[in-house]
Amino acid sequence: VTIFDSGADTESYVSFVATDNYAGGQMAARRLGQLLGGKGKVAIIAVVPGSASTTDRERGFQHTIQKEFPGVRVAALQYGMSDRARSLAVSEDILTAHPDLDGIFASNESSAVGAAQALKSRGLSGKVRLVGFDSSPSLVDDLKGGTIDSLVVQNPYRMGYEAVKTIVEYLEQKTPPRRIDSGAVLVTRENMHTPEVQKLLNPPLVGM
Repeated sequence: VTIFDSGADTESYVSFVATDNYAGGQMAARRLGQLLGGKGKVAIIAVVPGSASTTDRERGFQHTIQKEFPGVRVAALQYGMSDRARSLAVSEDILTAHPDLDGIFASNESSAVGAAQALKSRGLSGKVRLVGFDSSPSLVDDLKGGTIDSLVVQNPYRMGYEAVKTIVEYLEQKTPPRRIDSGAVLVTRENMHTPEVQKLLNPPLVGM
């Protein structure tokens, strides 16, 4: 067995191929902390309790904000339950409770979509800085439009490719790496049209 994308509570596997989600959360924290000049109030639109991959992102974000940006306070964390409508609702609740909010970190696609919709509906696009995780056509449109400042984008194509490769190597009596980090990139309006980023946003169907 090779495990990919999200961890499982077992050590009985050949390889684990996934994004370093903690590092992805750190990447988001550093972007948001720098955008805010090291001070302000932010919220986290989290995914679901107990999800290994997204919990790591949220932990990486919180730990890095606390350590590197002591002037930035995490004022709220609510779960969108991996649902766009629920993420929209909790984002609106947070914006109501904290009208002076400066930034939001949304730790997966559905959370980011919900948060972006809430900012647009309240006329807060670009005023409350939003850093999301993952990509989709909707998120890319909001990145272009300025509602989203940046996205931490994974490499799911490489994740799947490397996962199959580890099994092939195992069947060939080789020893594939126990852990493979498939990588992530911070995508902004400035770099979104570069070949490296376009390959992530529009992965090739064949070949690497």
